[in-house]
Amino acid sequence: MKITHSLVLGLGLALLAQGAQAQDRMKVAIGQRGVYENSISELGQDKGFFKKHGLVLELLYTQGSGETQQAVISGSVDVGIGVGTHSVMGAFQKGAPIRAIGSTITGAYEFWYVRADSPIKTFKDAADKTVAYSTAGSSTMMMVAAMQKQFDVKVKPTATGSPTSTYTQVMSGQIDVGWSAPPLAYQPVMDGKTRMLVPGREIIAFRSQSIRVIAANAGDLEKRRDVYKRYMAAYRETIEWMYTDPTSIDAYAKWAEVTPELAKKVRDEFLPRELVNPDRIDGVDAMVEDAVAYKLLSAPLSKEQLASLFQKP
Repeated sequence: MKITHSLVLGLGLALLAQGAQAQDRMKVAIGQRGVYENSISELGQDKGFFKKHGLVLELLYTQGSGETQQAVISGSVDVGIGVGTHSVMGAFQKGAPIRAIGSTITGAYEFWYVRADSPIKTFKDAADKTVAYSTAGSSTMMMVAAMQKQFDVKVKPTATGSPTSTYTQVMSGQIDVGWSAPPLAYQPVMDGKTRMLVPGREIIAFRSQSIRVIAANAGDLEKRRDVYKRYMAAYRETIEWMYTDPTSIDAYAKWAEVTPELAKKVRDEFLPRELVNPDRIDGVDAMVEDAVAYKLLSAPLSKEQLASLFQKP
């Protein structure tokens, strides 16, 4: 048989087509664009880690973990990044098709702040004042509840959406105490326009808890377990790159629209690598207890239920 140039070209195109078909698509919802822990999927895709594992990600950014969780439950996305663990537990108990396949963060690095001219000097001074959190069911909502308990003060928890919208509400006087996660709304703290009131690391109850998770739609996870296994492999490789390759700082800075200096400060001072280890799930018993106390769970989850909820692909 004579092999012609056209035949070789045709075979090459066929092989390329097969390679394109081998790429599995995943829809990923991510809360709060700009936050370091939420950059992994997009930066990893740009760097080629997910493509290496045969994946193409369709990324959607939400206003917070409550919105992200609903997208996962409805099946409009396959994966949700940064979903509050307590809320996931509550949804799971109610029969929602949601599972946790990894952690996005252990410990709290968010911060609560006031305007520089605010009379509020400590969290106790915030009694009967409006204190921001992102959305209902979010980890920041749980943190506000924990701060009330820790500082023995009653405030007015108020959903304010993203750090950007929260900052606007604080500076315009609509909200007394705002919330954010660096680098978002952190430059005003550095510039003296706002004053940090409570750093997340001071919230004792959250220091050893994996407060946000990578959530998956249970039905899709069951059907495409190998796809999720590859997603997590690429996720880990991206983290390795982000903490070992200096060029990753510039990539994150561009994505978050901040200076490389601030990007490096955020990573090194607020988010040491061990906190973003997706395989680290800490403080489950304490989170179950808190979820019951704050009525996100009607009763503690059993060992069997927890084994079903937390699944490593």
